[in-house]
Amino acid sequence: MSDSSPARPAVPVLDVWCDLQCPDCRSALDDLRALRARYGDRLELRLRHFPLEKNKHAFAAAQAAEEAAEQGQGWAYVEAVLGRVEELGRKGEPFLVEVARELGLDAEEFDTALIDGRHILIVDADQAEGKAIGVTGTPTYVIGGERLDGGKSQEGLRERVEEIADRLLAQ
Repeated sequence: MSDSSPARPAVPVLDVWCDLQCPDCRSALDDLRALRARYGDRLELRLRHFPLEKNKHAFAAAQAAEEAAEQGQGWAYVEAVLGRVEELGRKGEPFLVEVARELGLDAEEFDTALIDGRHILIVDADQAEGKAIGVTGTPTYVIGGERLDGGKSQEGLRERVEEIADRLLAQ
């Protein structure tokens, strides 16, 4: 899921490998909001799906996020789900449809998308690419070819992302 449009000039890209049932990813939300506020359209922020096996609803949540993006509310949906990871853990897929309804999205289409699996290939491709570049946990950030692992600690990561982004923007 991406904030970019095809007509945009090349800008630095921050890939955020995320599991939507991950408490550490929820903790990273404030950093992502701050980065979006600081850089706006000078930094392309892309959510990349990396559902972890230990989180049984993460794969469905990734598919739901893609449906939300298709309906024009990708980031709002991601933030809503990440803000309530415990509820996702308790309620599962019905919670994903509930969040869609709360955001005014087509909840029936969400339900259908989760049943027919129309977004599985996107999630699978993200996960395969993540594994290929060495992602093992979430959140993991990749910017300017540098991988930063936030699964162990978020401390200092936003500052490091800002340093790299500033350097790339100055080039």
